[in-house]
Amino acid sequence: MRLLVTFSLFFFSFLVVNAQELDSLVTTVDPLVTKDSILQKKWVDAQYSAMTLDEKVGQLFMVSVASNQNKQSTDKIKELILKENIGGVIFSKGGPVRQAKLTNTYQKAAKIPLLIGMDAEWGLAMRLDSTYAFPWNMTLGAIKNNAVVEKVAQQIGEHAKRLGVQINFAPDIDINTNPLNPIIGNRSFGEDKDNVAKMGIAFVNGFEKAGILSSGKHFPGHGDTSTDSHKTLPVINFSKERLDSIELYPFKKLINNGKLSSVMIAHLNIPSLESRSNYPSSLSENIVTNLLQNKLQYKGLIFTDALNMKGVANHSDPGDTDLTAFLAGNDILLMPLDVRKGKQKIIEAYNYGVVTEERLARSVKKILKAKYKANLHNNKLVSLKNLYNDLNTLSNDLVYEEAIEEAITVVKNKLDLLPIAKLENKKIAYLSLGNASGEDFIQELKKYTTVTEVKEDNLQILLQKLQQFNIVIIGHHKSNASPWKSYQFSTKDAEIVKAVSSLRTSNSVLVNFAKPYTLLNTDLSTLDGVVIGYQNSTLAQQKTAQLLFGAIGAKGNLPVSISTKYPVGTGIKFESLKRLGYDYPERVGLSTYGLRRIDTLVTAGIDSLMFPGAQVLVARKGKVVYHKSFGKPTYESNEKITNNYIYDLASVTKILGTLPMIMKMEEENKIALNNTFKDLIPEYADTELKDVTVLKALSHYGRLPAWIAFYVSTLDNNRKPSREFYSSKKSADYPYKVFDHLYLTRAYKDSIYNRIGRQDLKSNRYRYSDVGYYVFKKYIEDTYKNDLDKLVDDFLYQPIGANRTAYNPLEKYSKDMIVPSEKDNYYRYAIVQGYVHDMGAAMQGGVGGHAGLFSNANDVAKIMQMYLQGGYYGGKRYFNERTIKKFNTCYFCDEDVRRGVGFDKPQLKGSGSTCGCVSRKSFGHSGFTGTYTWADPDEEIVYVFLSNRTYPTQNNNLLVKSGLRTRIQQVIYDAILN
Repeated sequence: MRLLVTFSLFFFSFLVVNAQELDSLVTTVDPLVTKDSILQKKWVDAQYSAMTLDEKVGQLFMVSVASNQNKQSTDKIKELILKENIGGVIFSKGGPVRQAKLTNTYQKAAKIPLLIGMDAEWGLAMRLDSTYAFPWNMTLGAIKNNAVVEKVAQQIGEHAKRLGVQINFAPDIDINTNPLNPIIGNRSFGEDKDNVAKMGIAFVNGFEKAGILSSGKHFPGHGDTSTDSHKTLPVINFSKERLDSIELYPFKKLINNGKLSSVMIAHLNIPSLESRSNYPSSLSENIVTNLLQNKLQYKGLIFTDALNMKGVANHSDPGDTDLTAFLAGNDILLMPLDVRKGKQKIIEAYNYGVVTEERLARSVKKILKAKYKANLHNNKLVSLKNLYNDLNTLSNDLVYEEAIEEAITVVKNKLDLLPIAKLENKKIAYLSLGNASGEDFIQELKKYTTVTEVKEDNLQILLQKLQQFNIVIIGHHKSNASPWKSYQFSTKDAEIVKAVSSLRTSNSVLVNFAKPYTLLNTDLSTLDGVVIGYQNSTLAQQKTAQLLFGAIGAKGNLPVSISTKYPVGTGIKFESLKRLGYDYPERVGLSTYGLRRIDTLVTAGIDSLMFPGAQVLVARKGKVVYHKSFGKPTYESNEKITNNYIYDLASVTKILGTLPMIMKMEEENKIALNNTFKDLIPEYADTELKDVTVLKALSHYGRLPAWIAFYVSTLDNNRKPSREFYSSKKSADYPYKVFDHLYLTRAYKDSIYNRIGRQDLKSNRYRYSDVGYYVFKKYIEDTYKNDLDKLVDDFLYQPIGANRTAYNPLEKYSKDMIVPSEKDNYYRYAIVQGYVHDMGAAMQGGVGGHAGLFSNANDVAKIMQMYLQGGYYGGKRYFNERTIKKFNTCYFCDEDVRRGVGFDKPQLKGSGSTCGCVSRKSFGHSGFTGTYTWADPDEEIVYVFLSNRTYPTQNNNLLVKSGLRTRIQQVIYDAILN
């Protein structure tokens, strides 16, 4: 009798509490109804009618388990399934394979299929090892393109489905209007209600496409709290009007969207909605039934937040809390403290009529509908085959990368400092702050130009060191492990930012790899640029570096306010400067799997002794998608080749060194293609070479000899450099450094050009020749009154950011980073390393018109991309587009000469300079030392291959005979997807 009175008083207490009208909304659809609704209803009714009362009540409970728990703990869950007929399980920490095995064990034990849930807001990695972490909601909130957010959600949903999870308790649609919120923060899409609603809808749509159930949380809004409901009961002291216009807004929008599978009720104390003092919202009929179900007309599943949280667990005893939550209108009681007690209380209430059959059926049938929608009527087991691989595919990175590109936000950009252009006058330092690594960031920055990392604990010494730079990039790197990790500046770091940004010798750019709230109490007035990368992941660091240099544009907007000057929605936009970016092949229509064949071919080349090592780069549509190094500098080396090693480019120098200057001169009317050699060098007026035109010489149709072995005539009888021509010391008379302690006489320069003038013209046919480039070098230097290497460095290499490209590289780089080209036993009698391999170029002090340039694959690609883009790169126009077209034209194809003007072109028939798979518009060049580069405007492909096939001897022709360079080119074209 006493129990009956208790229930009666409890029941009537609900009847006297009413929620005030908030908004009258249109009738909403049932998000749990499937397209085959008749079959769904039939299955639901059949299941329900076959269930006992105990089984029906058991369906209301979803218990927690972790796959990293011991067997005794996990067996207790199986016991609950067998004895208490629970309806679902929510998984926490552990690993995917262990969880899948447990899932199968539990599903096999269950009479009614279990609804498996996870709280995996940013992916399974929120709970599990060996899985993928996608961007946090705050990061996604910076994105304006909803379709990108939907892709992220779909990928998260597909992971959940693959693991046998039917419901992911996401998205979090709390509006984070309180920067000090200890539990929401990065889990929110931000503070703007419209943006939160749009992001939430995109997330739900993504889950729907993936075929899993969603859950909007934490109703009616946990975004403006300063305490954590896991530990206490937070208070929301806002009026109904404020709640309706702000906190409830995203929920209303998602409900009206018609796809939100479930809503999770928060444990909050909201006096304006529930008059009982310190009464949790999750237990309030006024909130769960009158507001959510009646006023907002929501028809989907309703979950309590975890009932083991202090915000509700402290309110009443286990069992009583479960009953109260159910009577309030919740369908599923999440993570109860005691299932048996909860069931007992609800069954007693049912027997006393406090819980009616109609009320019980409403919840249980909704649960069954959800299970049907999740396809549990057909399949409930997880395949373990390839599970890890299926959860860790390349598509994860593709989705993440696209999202982070859209999110990165430029908050401040004084005097349009960003993106960084005009690299020739920039001296850039990088300063790493925070407690996490910025290594990925600095390495990506260095791909664009020289960036020096400055480290110094003493602030005054640091400031002194930084005075030699004119741009200082400050990276603030915080842990990316979870959204709850520390994000604020340390006191010391804040002082450093202020001091560095106050330097009058440099511009400063702060890049924050943490949530925007980092900048709440930071004075940004002395900073010239402020960029938010949001997370310290590898991809976030790499993409932010690319943005700073204009490889990608700026698109993001602040999801939250950081000051009145920089409110929510702030975001400075700019377009790409058309610099090379670094990306995945699939994003530009190439296959990662297809490009892996390059690895096989290059490795086989090394094993076959074609060359000791190599670099290979592939770019498409302005993105480097393959960039690898193989082997070693020499066969005897212990070190491995990296992407920073530089190679002797040999004849690739022609199109990367001399040709740019000729094109520049042509635009300046300092040279014309119909100029003759006698125009360039008047002394040739009485020679056979006098009428050779620039056009014909550059097209290798000028009847010139292939090459002249100038060095041979400078050897003594022992075939060693003669003391008549060489000195061991540099002087005014011996200025041309050929090698260590080997300097050529000044007089020999005239001998070279005199000997060229004495040459007879050969037969009137195609003949590849270096000789014309001696003439062009002299004319260029005479015209500009400067050396070729300095001219092209100032005009091209410095502005374009080719900071690993130079003639005479020992003057700029460590010898250890320069790949040897040969064990010379005919001229210099030593290992040629850091000196040009070509003898004629060596005799010109290392700077030849035809050879002498050293570089790495990355820098070669920059220049080739500039050509590909019609002479434009990095915000600067180097050549008019018509100039590129003029020089990339085959003028003598009718004479069976394939060459362009300086550029090599595809063979006209049979095998030759390319794989035969490239377009006629394509162009490039190869080099004697084993180098090759090619660009194709039609497919927007740049390909670079660098090797030292001449080591240990230039007589090694295996690379040439094998056609390996063009076979790799064929692999690239075979890898094209679209």
